[in-house]
Amino acid sequence: MKPCYCINPDCSQPDHPSNNNSNTRYCQSCGSELLLNGKYRVSRLLSDKTGFGVVYEAFEGFTAKILKVLQERWNNEPKAVELFKREYDVLLELSRQNVTGVPRADAYFQYATREGKILHCLVMEKVEGINLEQWLKQYDKLSQKRALKWLREITLILDKIHQQNWLHRDIKPPNIMLRNSGELVLIDFGTAREETQTYHQKVKGQQVTGITSAGYTPNEQQHGQAVIQSDFHALGRTFVHLLTGKHPLEIYDPINDVLPWREETENIHPLLLDFIDELMGRLPKNRPANTRVILQRLDEIERQLKLPPITPNRPSPPPPNPLPVVTQKQPPVIPKINPSPPVSPLDKTLTGHSETVFSVAYSPDGRYLASGSKDKTIKIWEVATGKGLRTLTGHSGVVLSVAYSPDGRYLASGSQDKTIKIWEVATGKVRTLTGHYMTFWSVAYSPDGRYLASGSWDNTIKIWEVATGKELRTLTGHSMTVWSVAYSPDGRYLASGSLDKTIKIWEVATETELRTLTGHSEGVLSVAYSPDGRYLASGIGDGAIKIWEVATGKELRTPTRHSEVVRSVAYSPDGRYLASGSQDKTIKIWEVATGNELRTLTGHSETVFSVAYSPDGRYLASGSYDNTIKIWRVGQ
Repeated sequence: MKPCYCINPDCSQPDHPSNNNSNTRYCQSCGSELLLNGKYRVSRLLSDKTGFGVVYEAFEGFTAKILKVLQERWNNEPKAVELFKREYDVLLELSRQNVTGVPRADAYFQYATREGKILHCLVMEKVEGINLEQWLKQYDKLSQKRALKWLREITLILDKIHQQNWLHRDIKPPNIMLRNSGELVLIDFGTAREETQTYHQKVKGQQVTGITSAGYTPNEQQHGQAVIQSDFHALGRTFVHLLTGKHPLEIYDPINDVLPWREETENIHPLLLDFIDELMGRLPKNRPANTRVILQRLDEIERQLKLPPITPNRPSPPPPNPLPVVTQKQPPVIPKINPSPPVSPLDKTLTGHSETVFSVAYSPDGRYLASGSKDKTIKIWEVATGKGLRTLTGHSGVVLSVAYSPDGRYLASGSQDKTIKIWEVATGKVRTLTGHYMTFWSVAYSPDGRYLASGSWDNTIKIWEVATGKELRTLTGHSMTVWSVAYSPDGRYLASGSLDKTIKIWEVATETELRTLTGHSEGVLSVAYSPDGRYLASGIGDGAIKIWEVATGKELRTPTRHSEVVRSVAYSPDGRYLASGSQDKTIKIWEVATGNELRTLTGHSETVFSVAYSPDGRYLASGSYDNTIKIWRVGQ
């Protein structure tokens, strides 16, 4: 007797033992129907960590299927529902065209719980096997022989997908399944898009959804201009991961903008290494023109390596209207239309504070934004809607800094009233920490959430134990106000920026000052670690930004400066970009590797005090002296 699982998100016991009787129609815990769409019974939860959806195993009779259910919180987001249903639409179309190497679509329907909540459901073939990320955990690295075989196999799948005018847009090891029978299957088509639609929408000035997977997605796709060669870039990065056993971000050097992956491989011929580098060319025109070129190159490599050719079915001839591709001699095909004004990068403006917004911080899941203000309050906002959900009151002075705990349950705030408050976000319950005798300018959680660091006008940094509120240690050494503190990603070190024109790097456990970074002509108002912890960015009172190598203390780069004081700096989650907010009323986005200014965001009417990237890197929030928060699209 197969177990039967209830998918009602509000069910207190979805695996109720009495549900397992095949004749049981309704959940014995919540009363919701167990037979979905008249024929599917859910057996178990597989994953609730997939972003949009919750994944279950379901059975139609004795045949196992995969059931994906859109998380209830996304039901009122048309774009989320559209992306979710797109996977079914794409798989259905590919199934009709007899495309192999992708799961077969089975059904798309809406399910109502006992309470009347509507859930969007997608049923598809269950691919029996493991994904390539799981494969790597078992086998460490890919051999050259298997790499050539798999590269050809995935290219043949992509050939069929591209001929139907679809781009996958999210190729990476977790999205490639290895069947128990040995064949590869490309999964997760929720991000797929028609290639021509992508270009036409961009040309017409419409917003194009930015789909990114850090380490795999090429630059043009991050800016909403995906072409078929964007899939090839992700394919190349996938094989970097498979051949080295390391995620591309573990290897990527953002300062020099290089991916020194070849030395991480073993027994791989330079011909194959060179070809994978070609797949990852910086621009689409530097990559192969189409899948047929890739297959021809693989034939050449195998001949030169004197391997017997691998000859699965060759791709069919190109369709009458092939996809527009980017090559050296042929630019993308773009229809002539009347010019439209460019799309504003501004997504929304949040209003509600009555005075300056000094600090903004995203929740770890990116759904919420916290803001601290001169009006002595903290506001919690729902990012998707721009709606203010809660106002936290209790500080008697200006709120200068806010920071979410890594699990998103708590929010810390530092104030001019000489206190730190730790708020339970869901309830608004609060604890107060005291110890500094002057204003708190900055607070930062350790990556494990156990400790909190604070910088103050009294020139010191304090480390607090969050669970008890106990002050554990005081770090002294700065001669003026400590404006900014930031933990390294591993939590071992703390960086502090001060009006004394220095940055200090501290080993937290021993209270040791490891290094002092000098060379600023004015006070340091903001510091931020790169996601890999190797670099540190600083924003300075003279409008400059500096990039430092943490291990050596060497100043690596100084991008072109703002015209006035830089109040805040923040790295993008993948470490490739740096955002800065300034007293000149602008936000600038910089490419870390080159120091080049990529764009300037204008719209605030006064000083920008704080900038923060969303966890997925697609948006940037800014808080200003003009009493508003703005959310900008930066990662399309």
